[in-house]
Amino acid sequence: MPLPLKPYRPPLEPRLTLLHVDEALIVADKPAGLLSVPGRCEPDCLEARVREAHPEALTVHRLDMATSGVMLFARSKEALAHLGKQFEKRMTRKRYIAVVEGRVEAESGTVDAPMRCDWPNRPLQMICEKHGRPALTHWRVLKRVGESTRLALTPVTGRSHQLRVHMASIGHPILGDEWYGDEHSAPRLLLHAEELAVRHPIGGSEVVFRSEVPF
Repeated sequence: MPLPLKPYRPPLEPRLTLLHVDEALIVADKPAGLLSVPGRCEPDCLEARVREAHPEALTVHRLDMATSGVMLFARSKEALAHLGKQFEKRMTRKRYIAVVEGRVEAESGTVDAPMRCDWPNRPLQMICEKHGRPALTHWRVLKRVGESTRLALTPVTGRSHQLRVHMASIGHPILGDEWYGDEHSAPRLLLHAEELAVRHPIGGSEVVFRSEVPF
């Protein structure tokens, strides 16, 4: 059976923060606690809020409900196909900021651990060498404060819950993680999509979008 979910109480303010809008792209700053796309019974989500202002918006990728930061939308099917191919072929560059439990001793490292859904406990994910899909994350220490460490995370692949599972697997779960760590260790999941670089659908030049880390 899937895990019981808590009542959905999305943040009401700010309702929508747009970081960039042009003829092909819309870039939004997703708050923690807001779904990226509609749930089964929860219509309020970032996609719906963006479409209030831009009805043509098409979701390119998603962030976990508990994760905040840069999220990209296309303004046409052509732009969506262009951007979707970049994500599929791992041509994008992503940088997340996380605060994890414990003092990470090494300055940097890589977690190369395949993942799959933990079906009896879905939507949880798990590491599985036999049946998992490849999952690769690079990490680098930014700062150590007491018994926690601020990290820059660079996912090469984009598996569901990848950063949360990978950090927990090396003994440093992200603070505030209700599924893979201790939800009471922070007021929210301390994971933020700080930067996303893609090739612009018009012209092909690289564009970089950034969101200020709120913790």
